[in-house]
Amino acid sequence: MANLSDFDQTDYKIGQRTVMLPAPETQLLDLVLAPDNLNKAWKRVRSNDGASGIDGLTIESFVAHFRDCGKALIEAIRQGQYQPYPVKRVYIEKEGGSLRGLGIPTVFDRVIQQAIVQIITPIFDPEFSESSFGYRPNRSQHQAIKQVQNYVKEGRRIAVDVDLSKFFDRVNHDYLMTQLGLKIKDKGLLKLISKYLRAGIVENGVLQESREGVPQGGPLSPLLSNVVLDRMDKELEKRGHKFARWADDFIILVHSKRAGERVMASVTRFVERKLKLKVNEHKSRVVPTSQCKFLGFSFHGSSLVWHSDAMRKFKREIRKLTGRSRGISTAKLLKELTVYMRGWINYFGIAQGYQKCIDLDHWIRRRVRMYYWKQWRKVRTKVRNLIKLGVSQRLAISCGISSKSYWHSVSVRPTTPSDIICSTLR
Repeated sequence: MANLSDFDQTDYKIGQRTVMLPAPETQLLDLVLAPDNLNKAWKRVRSNDGASGIDGLTIESFVAHFRDCGKALIEAIRQGQYQPYPVKRVYIEKEGGSLRGLGIPTVFDRVIQQAIVQIITPIFDPEFSESSFGYRPNRSQHQAIKQVQNYVKEGRRIAVDVDLSKFFDRVNHDYLMTQLGLKIKDKGLLKLISKYLRAGIVENGVLQESREGVPQGGPLSPLLSNVVLDRMDKELEKRGHKFARWADDFIILVHSKRAGERVMASVTRFVERKLKLKVNEHKSRVVPTSQCKFLGFSFHGSSLVWHSDAMRKFKREIRKLTGRSRGISTAKLLKELTVYMRGWINYFGIAQGYQKCIDLDHWIRRRVRMYYWKQWRKVRTKVRNLIKLGVSQRLAISCGISSKSYWHSVSVRPTTPSDIICSTLR
């Protein structure tokens, strides 16, 4: 049996760590199933938490289950007799109101998939394109966005935005396995990956075959998506195009609309003929960079700005969090609001938009003040709380008995008595 020390002298840098690449003759499946690798995979899966698969086992109950039958499961994988569970299909809402299907594997299958990723990532990742950023070690969306911005600063003000129609659902299994087989010679591991691709999908209690696609939701899918699209990246580089890709979201920057239309036509042909995928003609477009959208951002000249869709999504989420009928304490509301806003600004804070930040700040504060005002309900409560906040009794009574709407009552306009409320609750 091979172990984790069976490596040649080729190494691969991941941040400050150096990962040794396995020799071509190494039995990769043994490395995947090595205890150290499985323990590392389990820690990663546990930290990500997530829902249970179709077997109903949760993260909390998995340890006891694995203690009872883990050795038998691992041996079944080693002998090629293990059959993964089908994934459980769930849906999440995408921007625009459409739904995206996710496949949730069982906890055990998530651990095995993560273990596979840890072994084969150092084999594939070093040769991926420098313009590919999605789901790769030490690469981020901010890096992809900054690269596009640099191309815009060079004068490339036309964006070729290619939309791959239902990419994760339409990956051709034969093509993918061929690409994997170019670098993985361990037939046992290839067979296991193939089983995961064809495990099936359970939706509303009905089992469906999975003859194509790599359902989003499992640890293996992101790496496999990069394997599929790497050939396209190489083709774009060969043609000298400037681009950036995050998973199936990619954008090519050119100097003129005519050049953009030529690139769109040639890329569409390549994707459909060579990769066996489908380009969505209705969503793909050639537009000025001021009208493009990439990872939630657009461009004003060479400046990075928030895309209008990102703003609408942000406001929609704030409205949900500050909904007047949620019935939670203001302390809990503010905590949830702080967590969401901190994450949002950590991502979108790289854009330029000082005035928009000021406007958003006023709008969010008004939403919070409205939540307070709604919670107080009774006139007596409103008056008492306003007096506690330093408002005079006369003004507190005047505001408390007002029949104006909640939104109007917390207006920031200084021409109404409610301005006292606004400034006090800020």
